[in-house]
Amino acid sequence: MSVITLTTDFSTRDWFVGSMKGAILSVNPHAVPVDITHDIPPGDIRAGAFALAVSCRSFPRNTVHVAVIDPGVGSPRAALVVRTSDYYFVGPDNGVLSIALAKEKIVEIWRVENEIYFRQPVSSTFHGRDVFAPVAAHLTLRILMDSLGQQVTDYVQLDWPKPQVDGALIRS
Repeated sequence: MSVITLTTDFSTRDWFVGSMKGAILSVNPHAVPVDITHDIPPGDIRAGAFALAVSCRSFPRNTVHVAVIDPGVGSPRAALVVRTSDYYFVGPDNGVLSIALAKEKIVEIWRVENEIYFRQPVSSTFHGRDVFAPVAAHLTLRILMDSLGQQVTDYVQLDWPKPQVDGALIRS
């Protein structure tokens, strides 16, 4: 079973999530898309990062987690695939993956540049369907990571407050 989770700010009132699932199933008809949430407030990268982080470890090993909260869609920001010892994470390099990755052992990080893994033509405003979903589906087919593009060593990390214990109080 090839599980692909979806965390977005698209809502479920329109066709966006269904189109992402269609893009996944067009590449791998045996994939199992699972919704984490699509009700992240629009553009709220922190909320999306938190939702992904608190849910990703509930899934079996080798699950592909896709997070698309992407106010920079169409900009030069990179698309990433991160392989950890247990999972794959796919999304824009804007910090949305960073809180989940903080508790993972990262094996490799790739900037996704090889357009053979994209749905064509690529929309300038819907990379969730045209880039991230098909790349995730290709990962379930066990493509070679080095075919994605350039390997990198870093990614955008959100500044997340650490709790401070002060007697009986916990502050952030």
